[in-house]
Amino acid sequence: MPTLPWTTPNPAIPGTRVLVMASRFEVRSAKDVPKFFLKSLAAWRQVKSAPGAVGASLIAQPLKRVFYTLSAWESREALDTFVRTEPHRGIMGALRPTMRTSTFTFWEVAAESLPITWPDAREHLADEERGNSTELDGNTNS
Repeated sequence: MPTLPWTTPNPAIPGTRVLVMASRFEVRSAKDVPKFFLKSLAAWRQVKSAPGAVGASLIAQPLKRVFYTLSAWESREALDTFVRTEPHRGIMGALRPTMRTSTFTFWEVAAESLPITWPDAREHLADEERGNSTELDGNTNS
């Protein structure tokens, strides 16, 4: 599947800083891929209308059982509200048993730096997986 390109639900305000979140999910088996894929599309639809979302992209690599998300938010509060709102909240619970690993990393950028590139996001994720994250609090679950 091709990358779902960067979309801008709400333009960032020039001169402000935004919170960026990148994530990498690996599901346990090939049979978990369709469920994860369908649920990720529901979350994608939600983020496109989420208050405070200023950008998002998604990469699905179903043959590798890996999915990546990249999003930018006006604030941590906007991201936290999105995470706690349905359908995302229910999606997290439904997918938890299918997860082999998940990695999250967060950092801030100037609004003018958007859109974030995938090479930049992958570098931040790699740093987080190595335990080298020095930006905002990151969290890796294995």
